[in-house]
This record gives sequence, structure tokens and C-alpha cells, in this order.
Amino acid sequence: MTSNLPTTAQQVAVATAEAAGQLLRRHLLRGGRRPDSLEVRAKGTAGDVITGLDLAAEKLIVGRIRDAFPRHRIIAEEGGLAGASDSAWTWLIDPLDGTNNVAIGLPACVIGIALCAEGVPVLSVIHDPVLGQTWSAIRGRGARGPDGQQLRVGAHPVSRVLAWTQGYSVTREDRVAGALKLVLEAASHRLLQLWAPLLSWVMLSRGVIDGIVGYQPEEIDLPGGALIATEAGMIIKTLDGAPFSGRLGESAQARSFVAGRPETVGALLTLVASAKELHATWPEPMLP
Repeated sequence: MTSNLPTTAQQVAVATAEAAGQLLRRHLLRGGRRPDSLEVRAKGTAGDVITGLDLAAEKLIVGRIRDAFPRHRIIAEEGGLAGASDSAWTWLIDPLDGTNNVAIGLPACVIGIALCAEGVPVLSVIHDPVLGQTWSAIRGRGARGPDGQQLRVGAHPVSRVLAWTQGYSVTREDRVAGALKLVLEAASHRLLQLWAPLLSWVMLSRGVIDGIVGYQPEEIDLPGGALIATEAGMIIKTLDGAPFSGRLGESAQARSFVAGRPETVGALLTLVASAKELHATWPEPMLP
């Protein structure tokens, strides 16, 4: 890996995310958040949506990344794969993580840009367009917040607040997901379902929540979110407690995870195990 590439890439990614953030911020803060003004339309059949803001922000981000690194591969949330002359380097772009929130007038969203080397995440940038704040991480060099100071696991009191994220392919009939959410809600003070996984990763990295459980999450956000959390000192495991890969190309099931402070991961895994026991006792769904 070129030694100075992550640093150069971080500078480009931060500037690009913040430029896209300005584009989104102008809309989100001027009262133009109504669904009819956002050109909201369905995306697939699993409840996801897309807006004109997604497309405008993605066009800006992809254009700037392509100009700076023309040989790199880019995978964007809306446009898919672009440019593959140097497949060793892959950019992952989510131009508006939290589109479902924005579509109902809830400005809880972030922009995510990550870079992977041979499938391994080496750079993550997450930008909040409403607050105008940016978090970033380079593998092996730590994670930094909006003030430029390094994020570290702090001695915060346990708040018993957890976050949940799942992929769009997970249906309401998925009994494993149902059992997991039931157990997590019973064991926590609050179980956040933010519809913006990168926002949950930032909250974990800041130390304001205790953990995240992900069940077959989408791939576009996972490497960048996992990198910023681990560089802040958080621990990530598979649902069985094995080491978590976080590489590109893993199956949906292999992407399932628990993440949290070092002192809470064991308890999270215990909750996951109890959810599996609960799921095993559930009867089959009744036929209509």
C-alpha cells in the first residue's frame, strides 16, 4: 500500500463529504424537507426510498473521487460500480445515509465515504450535514472527531442504550431478527433504530451509546462504520463471538455483528445467545 495514499485520500474524502454536506444542508435547513419537494420514490420492494438529494450528492462525490483517483474502483449506493482499472482500491459511497428519515422530515442523516485496499477498509469519513461535523479514521492511526482530537474509549457510565441495524432483505417474518430485537429491547434502557447505521457507528465511537447489534446489514456502510469504531477502541465480534472480518464481499449472514465497548461486548453476546434460545422455542408462523 502506498504509504501516503490514506492521508491524501482522507484529505480528499473529508473535503468531498463536506462539499456534499453543504449541498444537503441548504435543502434540509430551508424547510424543503417535505416528501413532495424531495422527489421521493420507492427503491426496490423492501421499503427503501430514494430522493433527488441522494442523486445530487452522489454525483458530486463520485465526480470528485473519480477526478482525484481515476484508476480506483467506486461503488456508490445509487449508481453501483464505476471504474475498475485498479480493483485493489475500492471506494464505498453512501451519499445520504438516512434517506427514509429525511423523506419524513426527520433530518437524522450522514454522508459516508470509505476506502478499502484489497477489500480491507483503510479509511472512513462520516459527515453530518445538519450539524456540519465530520468524523474520520485511518487504519492503525486512530479516529478523530470534529475538533480534530482523537476518539478513544472513555470511562463513561454504562447508559444501557443500544442501537439496532438490519439489511433491507430482512423481513418481518424473520424470527431470528424478531427474537434479537425482543431480547435487546428488554435488556436495554433504549433500543435505537435510526435507519442510518453510520450515525449509530458515530454515536458508538463517541461513547454515547453502549453497543450496536447488526443483523445481515447492508455492505455499503459496514466497512467504514466498523473502521471508525475499532479505531476509537471499540470491539466488534460476529454473533457467535468470533473475530469480525469487515471485508468487502462477505455474505449477508457473515456481516451480522455485535459491537461495543470492551466491557459490554460480553454482555451483548450473552443477550444474542439468549435470543437464539428464545428463537428455537418459537412456533412456526400460522398460515393465513
